[in-house]
Amino acid sequence: MYLVRHGHRVAAVLDVVDYERIVALAEDMSDILAAAEAHNEMREQGSTPIPWDEVKADLGLV
Repeated sequence: MYLVRHGHRVAAVLDVVDYERIVALAEDMSDILAAAEAHNEMREQGSTPIPWDEVKADLGLV
């Protein structure tokens, strides 16, 4: 369902479940795009990822 002003759609009314699903998908896509950007940046710089075990050890989490 749409809200219309002067003959133009200005808003959509969604079921809460559908809205929450769309928000979750948008957040997932944002994470995917950020990871791809970081991966490309590392490739351009010739960097290699730091193993998770090393990161945890450096932070004193093990």
